[in-house]
Amino acid sequence: MKAVPGRFWVLAAALIVVINGFFPALWILLTSLKTEAELVNKPITYWPHNPTMANYVQAFTDQPLLKYLGNSFVVAAASTVVSLIVASLAAYAIARLNLRRRQLILTCIVASSMFPLVTLLVPIFETMRALGLLNTYTALVLPYTVLNLPVCTLVLVSFFQSIPKDLENAAMIDGCTRMGALWRVVVPLAAPGVFTAGILAFVNAWDEFLLALSLNASASMRTVPVGITLYQGEFTFPWPIISAALIVAIVPVAVLIALFQERVVGGLTQGGLKG
Repeated sequence: MKAVPGRFWVLAAALIVVINGFFPALWILLTSLKTEAELVNKPITYWPHNPTMANYVQAFTDQPLLKYLGNSFVVAAASTVVSLIVASLAAYAIARLNLRRRQLILTCIVASSMFPLVTLLVPIFETMRALGLLNTYTALVLPYTVLNLPVCTLVLVSFFQSIPKDLENAAMIDGCTRMGALWRVVVPLAAPGVFTAGILAFVNAWDEFLLALSLNASASMRTVPVGITLYQGEFTFPWPIISAALIVAIVPVAVLIALFQERVVGGLTQGGLKG
């Protein structure tokens, strides 16, 4: 029997990964174009016979979906910016300063990201209540920043370590302070890593549900993941409308990744090689 070439198995594995990643999104998209009657038909119709956009219209009219999108964008964008600023400072200190027990610090950073979110919910809730921040953007921005810092810091450390120190020294000889060298030399040269960390932080904040549900109970402060759960009734699940809302929620993240695809892929690849 002729041996199957290794290239075949690589392509087969890649195909499985692609199908596993894209099939759920494709199924949701097709469901969002079906009517309720067609959805429950038997046998199942995979492709909608009479595609309709009515579900998308109803998704915006049944719930204030635009408001939810706006809340999610504000929270995700703010937490991403703060995470990148703090993570850049932390990563630079780890990569450049002569810190004792640097490996222990990195181990602690990794360990801090392994706590299940549900175990942190009560302390976070009590802290936000004591500060009077419940039902505000800050109530989500602060926890999201803390949760994103370990990943962002680890990504940036590997990039900062790969940048020659001579470039910073030259900038400081020309009059830059150490902070100026960081923001004007190191961060721009580590742009792929910055974009990678930023995308990861944004997506994590955009998709988060548990904290958004617990900390912002006000109807005007709900984010997309929480708002989508409100489409279902006590005895009904309007899956076409829910699917339409899900597709709308996916679009901003998909556009963001498409715009910065090359930088993100390059950042993940280089970070893996340099780390």
